[in-house]
Amino acid sequence: MATSSSFSAYTVQGQMSSAEARKSLHYLFNISTSSCKQSIQCNAFSSHAYMKKMRLSSFGNQLKLGIAERSSQRKGVYCSAMDVDNSRASFSPGKKFQLDDVIEAQQFDRDTLSAIFEVARDMEKVEKNSPGSQILKGFLMATLFYEPSTRTRLSFESAMKRLGGEVLTTENAREFSSAAKGETLEDTIRTVEGYSDIIVMRHFESGAARRAAATAGIPVINAGDGPGQHPTQALLDVYTIEREVGKLDGIKLALVGDLANGRTVRSLAYLLSKYQGVKIYFVSPDVVKMKDDIKGYLTSKGVEWEESADLMEVASKCDVVYQTRIQRERFGERVDLYEEARGKYIVDKDVMNAMQKHAVVMHPLPRLDEITVGVDDDPRAAYFRQAKNGLYIRMALLKLLLVGW
Repeated sequence: MATSSSFSAYTVQGQMSSAEARKSLHYLFNISTSSCKQSIQCNAFSSHAYMKKMRLSSFGNQLKLGIAERSSQRKGVYCSAMDVDNSRASFSPGKKFQLDDVIEAQQFDRDTLSAIFEVARDMEKVEKNSPGSQILKGFLMATLFYEPSTRTRLSFESAMKRLGGEVLTTENAREFSSAAKGETLEDTIRTVEGYSDIIVMRHFESGAARRAAATAGIPVINAGDGPGQHPTQALLDVYTIEREVGKLDGIKLALVGDLANGRTVRSLAYLLSKYQGVKIYFVSPDVVKMKDDIKGYLTSKGVEWEESADLMEVASKCDVVYQTRIQRERFGERVDLYEEARGKYIVDKDVMNAMQKHAVVMHPLPRLDEITVGVDDDPRAAYFRQAKNGLYIRMALLKLLLVGW
């Protein structure tokens, strides 16, 4: 396919005058060809305090460039490709991703989940076959982690680098960023967005990601906010269940461990409500039972749920046993409550023997003693495969938020 750097039409809209627009926008085009499309990357430098990177996909040179609102509070610059008849499906290549930020699991509907999983499968091929991918070349991701992390942080950073992007990071932002000096989250976000194109943030306070997204003019991804939510973990969990079990409708799943403070199980429950015939068993010590808001939400969506104290019995019925760690850091000074909850439910070889042959054990990790190491060699132990799937899901999300479908 022949390439061309000429546009048949483009428009510039927004609050800048045409003179300001001419002075403020400089385009650097990097044109490549494939069997189905041309890609054009453009960098837009705003006259305001931040810079946005943009990428376009071309369908026969029918392109439109716009400066548009991301929300009622925030302005952004984006590029989108459009057909003349504007009849392509909402998930077709070149379309802008429907979400500006990834903050909570409730943002996703079933169709969007299926489409994201398709992109994740493509990202798996990229990771295996195209180590020099340039899909996100020229983009910068800032990781702000106010709590410790291994898998989430490294998988996001690996995802960005595997797609050709770069990473800006601060180690333990709670202690080693200006937050230690008393800087507000909002001021930190306003500063960091001037240096990057997307922010991935983990915070110790529930609701912090929403505050960051309301402040930022670039995409924000919630990498866990206290006991609130962890939407990207839930996405990779559902993706893993589909790959391991072969279906999502009609599954039975046990959520085990710290359900009161577990942001992973909360987000997963929200996503599983999108599917038909799902039944969820809650297995936990009394002091960390699943909160009523999740139970009420599941009931409102017609999802069957049941509380049980018998892990062995529940494990024998389920397609997935999703074990979680009792989180010492969520108990504060109440060490007595932590000790009461810890060690009550452990997945060991006896539990594995009770499980069905097709069933799997999952865990968001890190684990302590809630899954014995003797389980690791069982082919139904899916937690390390689950962690690897996080790379593909996060590659997909970065691609979708920065480039589009």
